[in-house]
Amino acid sequence: MDTLSYKTTCPNAQSVEKEWLVIDATDQHLGRLCSKVAKILRGKNKPCFSPNVDCGDNVIIINADKVVLTGKKWTDREYLRFTGYPGGQRVNSPLDLQKKSFNKHLKAGYNPLFIKVVKGMLPKNRLGRAIIENMHVYNGSEHPHQAQNPRVLDINTIK
Repeated sequence: MDTLSYKTTCPNAQSVEKEWLVIDATDQHLGRLCSKVAKILRGKNKPCFSPNVDCGDNVIIINADKVVLTGKKWTDREYLRFTGYPGGQRVNSPLDLQKKSFNKHLKAGYNPLFIKVVKGMLPKNRLGRAIIENMHVYNGSEHPHQAQNPRVLDINTIK
């Protein structure tokens, strides 16, 4: 048997095929939706996955304002951040972060709640910071990425 015909290919930034996906967040649970989005962003659903290469797809999440949290998590859950100064620990609830997403001064496609949740599921290095830029979140059903010809993905079919 010819052993040279079995070569392991390592993907690099030029050989990776990236596509654009649209995910509807209507009536989806926040954590379950974000864990699937993190898997798609990272590229773990592809056969050519490599942990040191950005081989994931670009994800557009629409209807982010219709995401669901069970119980009293909208007000009782706390997300911490630190300004870097003494006494600079800040506490936000998911409801506060969701309200910030309607702020007109934020850039389009930026949703603080989804960024906070998905960023915690990605690697804590410069690759993770680059991967999070491939996610675009919009509160309504409209998005400005029609030129990329995104494919609609049913998130319930992803495991």
